[in-house]
Amino acid sequence: MNTPKTDWPSSLGDNELEELDQYLRAHVGEGDLLLDGVHGLLSALAVGPMRVLPEEWLPEVLHEPFKDESEGNRVLALLAKLNDSISAELDVDAYEPILGEVDTEAGPVLSAAGWCEGFSRGIDLRAGLWEKRLADDPSLMELLGPVMALAVDEGILNADAEFEKLSEEEYDECLGQVPMVLGAVNQYWHDHPVSEAEIEAAVKSTDDKEKEVPPPRHRSGHWVH
Repeated sequence: MNTPKTDWPSSLGDNELEELDQYLRAHVGEGDLLLDGVHGLLSALAVGPMRVLPEEWLPEVLHEPFKDESEGNRVLALLAKLNDSISAELDVDAYEPILGEVDTEAGPVLSAAGWCEGFSRGIDLRAGLWEKRLADDPSLMELLGPVMALAVDEGILNADAEFEKLSEEEYDECLGQVPMVLGAVNQYWHDHPVSEAEIEAAVKSTDDKEKEVPPPRHRSGHWVH
């Protein structure tokens, strides 16, 4: 029997989610992630090939000094709880992506754009490992299909070919598959862990890129810069 998400002890309650959302909105700059994006980022890290430490992902989330120690401790505690909740929810099939809203003529509708942007940035933090495995193993790309479809539809990824916009039904179907996708990708890396050779190649690739002048940020049909 699955534990309902609302009863899972490490999940943030509605008031905590609202508190974190308000903090992020009050300190957001152009291109910074809001709550849906932070959840996408942490979701990618939770199901990725290797652990990513907080000191690596926090700079993707926090961009201004805290006003005092109390605020810092509170925000960091909320982020830690959000991070911990993702793996816990995946374990009991209670994961749901945090989505944003966009205004339309018919009223506000849910959007996966922010979550997908965060997810892509989470993959970027271990880009070398993801890129090589996606190139070598089409099954991983296939597992990510629904998430990639959403990302292409929202303009987060530029596809190699032209795709028609998803219908409302197709969009909702892809959204509904996100928890299953994350569970499958998490299991994939558990069953097919990265090798020492892959790690060494990824480190070398990162070192080489740091020596180069970075190109303008652009995404192709894969989770890459």
